[in-house]
Parts: sequence; C-alpha cells; structure tokens
Amino acid sequence: MTMDYMDVISQHESEVRSYVRGFPTTFAKASGSYMYDTEGRAYLDFFAGASVMNYGHNHPELKKALIEYLSEDNITHSLDMASVARAEFLEAFNRLILEPRNMRYKVQFPGPTGTNAVETALKLARKVKGRDTVMAFTNAFHGMTLGSLSVTGNGFKRQGAGLTLDNASHMPFDHYMGPGTNTLDYIDRMLADSASGIDRPAAVITETVQAEGGVNVADLEWLRGLEKLCRKYDMLLIVDDIQTGLGRCGSFFSFEAAGISPDMVTLSKSLSGYGLPLAVTLIKPEYDIWAPGEHNGTFRGQNPSFVTARRTLELFWSDDAFEQEIARRGKRMAEFLEGLAQRYPQAQGSRRGRGMMQAIEFGHVELAEKISEIGFRHGLIIETAGTDDQVLKLLPPCTTEDADLEKGLAIIEKSLVEAMDELGISRDRAAGE
Repeated sequence: MTMDYMDVISQHESEVRSYVRGFPTTFAKASGSYMYDTEGRAYLDFFAGASVMNYGHNHPELKKALIEYLSEDNITHSLDMASVARAEFLEAFNRLILEPRNMRYKVQFPGPTGTNAVETALKLARKVKGRDTVMAFTNAFHGMTLGSLSVTGNGFKRQGAGLTLDNASHMPFDHYMGPGTNTLDYIDRMLADSASGIDRPAAVITETVQAEGGVNVADLEWLRGLEKLCRKYDMLLIVDDIQTGLGRCGSFFSFEAAGISPDMVTLSKSLSGYGLPLAVTLIKPEYDIWAPGEHNGTFRGQNPSFVTARRTLELFWSDDAFEQEIARRGKRMAEFLEGLAQRYPQAQGSRRGRGMMQAIEFGHVELAEKISEIGFRHGLIIETAGTDDQVLKLLPPCTTEDADLEKGLAIIEKSLVEAMDELGISRDRAAGE
C-alpha cells in the first residue's frame, strides 16, 4: 500500500501545525544544505530549522559519532545521573568555549528545548532576587510555555495562552522608538521613578537580535548600557541566545562583541549540532542556589545529544576558522540584500542582521510571504519574520558552500521579481545605476 503522507498528517495531526502549510511537501532525506522530498526533489535550505541546523543536515562526522555511540549499547537516557557522555560534553564545553572566553558559568540541563531553558532562568532569577517581575522587550520572543510567553511580545502568540500573562513588564527594545531615541533613557527613568507603576524587576531578559520579532538588531553600545542598568538597579541580566548563538551571529555567543557578562544565558536549537534536542541554562556560580531536585525534568540532558554536541565543539570551535567563514559568508549575504534594495526600490526594502542571520524588511508587507511562497516553488526554503511577516529572513546553514549560497541568493532575487509582478508592484531596475 502506498501511503499518502500529507493526507495522513492532515487527518490525524492537530490544526496547530504551521510550517507544513508554507512548505507543502513531504520531506524524506537531508544532507548538507539540502532537504529532499519523497519524490526526490531537492530544496536548498535557507531556514535551517530556525537555526537548529547551523552545521548542516547529517554532517558526516557528527553522524559517525552518533552511530558509533548507539551501536555500542551506550546509555541513552539517564535523567541527571552521571554518564560518560555527560561528563565528556561538560569537559569539552568548558575547555573549548568557556575557558578561552574567560567565562565562569555553571551548566544546568533544564529539559530538551529552548523554552525549558528560558523558564529555568526566569524561575531562578526570581528565587535569587526574591522579586516577581521580569523585564522584557517589545517584539521579543522567548518560547511558548506560560513563563516564556509572559516575556514574549507577539500578541498572536500570547493570546494562545488562554489566560492573563503577568509578572512581566515590557519596555521598548533598541530603535523601537525611532532614530535618535535611546530607549535606555526611558527605561532608566521608569525604574528610577517610584510613581511610574513599574516594580523593580528581578531580572531583564533580552535577545541581542530579535530573530522572530523581525531581525531587530541591538547596537552593541545599547547592550552595554543595558548591562549597566542591570547593575545600577540590582537586576540580573539574562541573554536568550537560543536562535542567535552558536555561530549564527558570527561568534559562539552573540553578545561577545559587546563585551558584556550576562548573569544567565540560554542556549538550545543547534547546541547538539545534529538536530537532536538539547538545551542548557548557563548560570554564574554565585546564583546557582538550587536545592537538589528543586527544578527538574525527565529529559534534562540526553546522552546521544551530548555525543554530537561534544563532537560539534571539537570540529567547529577549536579555533577561529569557522567564525571567519561565517563573517565572510555573512558579509556576502548583507551585500546582496543591500544591492537588492537598491536594484528594486519599489519594494521598499531595508537590510538588517548580523553574521549569517540576515534579513530584508519590505515596505510592501505582503512581499516577504510571497517571496517565500514563490521561492519554495523554485526549490528554496526560506521563512519570514516580524509582526506582519514583512521581513524575509535568511538562515542558511553556516556551513553552506559558496556555490549553494549564490544559488539561493539568485532564487531570492528571481522570486522577488515574480512576486512584484504577481502583486502588481511596479519595478525600476535602473534605479541606483
């Protein structure tokens, strides 16, 4: 019997599924920067599982390490009992990531996903400071569980909670109030004034680049100023590096260029390197005040994920070669988008991003979704971001070969031209020449 995979999924899976609607095919295989459907058609991946697949699909060295580990009947599940794989990952993470950056963090395995890491940080910050509120930012996204939703800005996602989300105050992110306005001045004033109605938070949680919120990039000076505010008002600083870290923005941690020292950092997505679930909350040692078992989860650290994560660190983070390649490819992506905006001014596009998280926002808000739709027909998987999905977000694997990168950029331009024609937006190719 030949199975109609899409029909089975539509019959039995919840209506909550979303990506299958934008990319309506059944995927069967993947390798490097490509995914393949059941008919064998290749799709160039400029989404990378929302930055889960930073190192590409089925990297041969990671696959080899995983297969060898499983073939020898090594432990797969152990709660937080000691295991060889756990210890080897922790040693490699400390040696290759923390020590070279002169960072001191305890590592907590809170559960398998990013929202688990965020919930852990929020819970611990409140325990440390003895205060209820956490400050978050406009357009932020931190996860879909209740605590993470409370510090998320997107109204559509928040309404899915089905109840009032509280214990959070929302402040304007960098550039939210337009050019020339330093939002930190506003925040400082609100915190300083006892009549502002803002209780002093236990912590501030921020992304350095609001990936889901529209690829809104915080200036490095703004991040440094935010850290100073945290110290001034005795608040912990939590950096959510789940989508922006692990090389996506150029360095292992996206905040390295700012020179700040967050009190807690959340990581997940491509941490395992292979698409396996793994999340951590990094905690400065003085704030690691948990009682044993006070916060736990059945899948708080999976051994196969430790194996591929350790091998990923050894392959990509033992020197700076990988970071240099990200910088080079990211520069090419940025230059392409800048040129695209100049070549097609009627699209009203503006480029933003860091590293290999690059994006273009269109004044014609329907363009980004239409480009994603047309691009898929041409064999490209690319997603949108922002409140109105007005931002086209480029997230190719950081290992994407130059030829494939150029191929994807060419499809984007071709899809933009077709999208403008379909939407009746006039074109001016000669502008800027």
